[in-house]
Amino acid sequence: MVACYRHPGVAAGVGCQRCGRPLCGQCMIEAPVGHQCTECVARGLAETRQASLPYGGRRSADPARTSLVLIAINALVWLGGFLTGGTRSPLFTALSLSPRSLCVAGNSYYPGFDAAACSAAGATYLPGVTGGAWWQLLTNAFVHVDLMHIGFNMLALWFLGPSLERVLGRTRFLALYFLSALCGSVFVLFLSDPLSQTAGASGAIFGLLGALLVVVVRSRGDARNLLMWLGLNVMITIFGASWISWQGHLGGFVGGVIVALVLVALRGRGRERLQLGALGAFGVVLIVAAVIRALLLT
Repeated sequence: MVACYRHPGVAAGVGCQRCGRPLCGQCMIEAPVGHQCTECVARGLAETRQASLPYGGRRSADPARTSLVLIAINALVWLGGFLTGGTRSPLFTALSLSPRSLCVAGNSYYPGFDAAACSAAGATYLPGVTGGAWWQLLTNAFVHVDLMHIGFNMLALWFLGPSLERVLGRTRFLALYFLSALCGSVFVLFLSDPLSQTAGASGAIFGLLGALLVVVVRSRGDARNLLMWLGLNVMITIFGASWISWQGHLGGFVGGVIVALVLVALRGRGRERLQLGALGAFGVVLIVAAVIRALLLT
């Protein structure tokens, strides 16, 4: 007699279709083909849940972890800048977004100088995108002016980030975050004063708002609270346009909407490859646009 693997004194009637272990009548669970044991059914459900996110990707074990890491990086960069001079810190200057390189003497800005000529004149050289500081297109999203600036942005990231990662998975969430930040930077290059400096994660945050709006509308959820929050942020941006980068906010929002539309539209078999290709193409378009704008400014 072949005994059940869970009940040694009971004869087994069938074997598990997945692992082959003998099963008695109490332990066998009907499957699409044959029967399975409880462990294999539980494992199958776990695998199905992990890969069953509505727009592809795998479910994050801890959806808040990515946002916490981003918050920690922002906090460390702000602390480093604060301890070395605030907005006059070399760290702030190197990481914030400056479309054109500047030569600063006192309160005067002189565009067009290279680093050597600026230093020879006894002035301070501020690198910009036109001077080869391409990293600023992304690093500006990790630099903040003061404690209130970083506080509001990180609070918004904490509320929005985990919710989106639960729906999109970690990889797609990170793609959304960085592509939104990059899109915001490109809008700044085209629409802002070339002699300005832009800093803050607001572009990426507005991208999260745009993506969440797309997801809520797509799932036919109640978007009223989200629209109220978005409207409040738009009003703050409008009334603070003299010191808030509405260009970065608008660009981030557009970027987030585009990324979310790509993830929502490309579904079915092979969607991972299609989504990756579409998001990669979007990133290339943004980089090409930034290069063209930098050449025009030069």
